[in-house]
Amino acid sequence: MHRLYWLLSAAMLLSGCSPTFPPAADPGLLAEIQQIRAIDNHAHPVRVSGAREPPDREFDALPVDNMEPQSDPVNLRPQSPAIAAAAQALFGGPGGKQRIQREQGDNYPAWVLDQMGVDVMLANRVAMGASIQPPRFRWVPYADALLFPLDNSALAQQNPDRKSFFALEDRVRQRYLKDAGMEKPPATLSDYLARVVTPTLERQRQGGAVAEKFEAAYLRSLAFDKVDRAEAARIYQRFAGKPGPAQLEYKPLQDFLFRYIAAECGRLGMAVHLHTMAGAGSYFDIAGANPLNLESVLNDPALRQTKIVMLHGGWPFISEIGALLTKPTAYLDFSAQDLSRTPASLAGTLREWLEFVPEKVMFGTDAYPYIPEMGWEESGWIAARTGRLALAIALTGMLRDGEISRSRASELARMVLRENARALYRL
Repeated sequence: MHRLYWLLSAAMLLSGCSPTFPPAADPGLLAEIQQIRAIDNHAHPVRVSGAREPPDREFDALPVDNMEPQSDPVNLRPQSPAIAAAAQALFGGPGGKQRIQREQGDNYPAWVLDQMGVDVMLANRVAMGASIQPPRFRWVPYADALLFPLDNSALAQQNPDRKSFFALEDRVRQRYLKDAGMEKPPATLSDYLARVVTPTLERQRQGGAVAEKFEAAYLRSLAFDKVDRAEAARIYQRFAGKPGPAQLEYKPLQDFLFRYIAAECGRLGMAVHLHTMAGAGSYFDIAGANPLNLESVLNDPALRQTKIVMLHGGWPFISEIGALLTKPTAYLDFSAQDLSRTPASLAGTLREWLEFVPEKVMFGTDAYPYIPEMGWEESGWIAARTGRLALAIALTGMLRDGEISRSRASELARMVLRENARALYRL
């Protein structure tokens, strides 16, 4: 590389030119991008807690802060310079966060959005809160618990993380059953669909939900096969009220329920969100999260009214997920990638997608209370800054290579940061 640099320099000197290299991002384009009020497609905002309220745990159906240790990415470690920069930019130093929380009160989550340059955030939460409400926050509740109506004790034995996760899912399922006026799942699949699944989705839609979130990749593979309803009904009735089946016997019922829920979401005007990225925890099944596992779902004629949003852009399967964008119902965001990757590396991924099907690509942060040093505020600020810079670098490269005009670069920036999500959710 050094030899190549000197050869290029010598050639430019001989031709009377100085050895200059263009900056990664066009300053004018970057400044424009920084002013766009974004729609954050995926995040986990934390509500303001009062003096008599317990700490908020409804920011995730499966909180990942009590798992066995893993090798954390560099950018997510407590000593990351980005975390210190975020804390300084947001709060001005030690003690600033608590002071601003007191001053802002219930307006504090909206204040955080303003610091991030975000207009609307899609809030992945079990339930909303007084300080997290429309129009700034739009609800995305969780549907995974509906996939597992039987006794899940056998699944919980797969590894320590899933033991914790299935206990949490059982708790969410019990909440949904209570809302439906029931103490336990009904005896037949038909009753379960009619009295629990559909009413839960309808209730959440009436409560303002714009999409349903699946964290299924933490619990099983994303390969949801097409299963006949009669087969699913036989499995349900065989194990209802009895010790739960192993995953091999249970999977066809889960597969049927996923496609049923996805179809209902389409009927109700809600999108389906799925985690498609290497996830937290040392036991996470990365191959199971490969977005190519969703191809049969995207090819299902019965689901052509349902928008499928692949969250986190499928990393490390970034080219595979890009190919899926040709499917008419497929969308993606790059949330979490703008937190764990550098602007330069993410820019290459964004450019690949933007050169292919740009109207399906959306901005997101995955703002989340990861560690004490990095709450949803700091992680959201870091991801928003990184995502905007990566987008500017990607568009600058396309502009300099003559692929797009300057006006098209501006248009693409607005599409990614705002307009694609605005059209998808009819905001």
